[in-house]
Amino acid sequence: MTDARRLVLASASPARLNLLRQAGLAPEVIVSGVDEDALTAATPGELARVLAEAKAAVVAARPEAAGALVIGCDSVLELDGEALGKPADAEEATARWKSMRGRAGVLRTGHSVVDTATGRHVSATASTTVRFGEPTDAEITAYVASGEPLHVAGAFTLDGRSAPFVEGIEGDHGNVIGLSLPLLRRLLGELGVSITDLWA
Repeated sequence: MTDARRLVLASASPARLNLLRQAGLAPEVIVSGVDEDALTAATPGELARVLAEAKAAVVAARPEAAGALVIGCDSVLELDGEALGKPADAEEATARWKSMRGRAGVLRTGHSVVDTATGRHVSATASTTVRFGEPTDAEITAYVASGEPLHVAGAFTLDGRSAPFVEGIEGDHGNVIGLSLPLLRRLLGELGVSITDLWA
């Protein structure tokens, strides 16, 4: 048996890194530095995939990623047909929560995997419906003051302070946190790699 393939996560997200580690993987982290605002697409799902592909491609082209499997991910919340990423400031985060409460949105996470050893790459988007509760204005104010929503797509996360404000989800829980492990397994399989061979 050959040595396990190197795995590189092209993301600064601690939540994504944690999901991979909990699944028995030990990725290195190389942040892409892609300007997310410079990219556009026809739909929120397509935008998430385009962003993920851009991040993976930028990191895969770097010498330090040679021979590795590079994973790029990006998430957006689709609400009223619009793609919502990280809010620009506290005011936007507050307005967003007031518009989301009592409603459902779809969290779309683009996934891209590049095998730098072969040059092959695959990508897809996972979608999970999120049903938001009805936090009070005071709760929203306190949550925004924590700073957390400014760092996450859609201004919320399931693994943080906003978890009590989410009534339920339909689909993959990990996808909402930032990475769908079932989808990652399928994409690796398309590249001829078994996820169990990557266990640390």
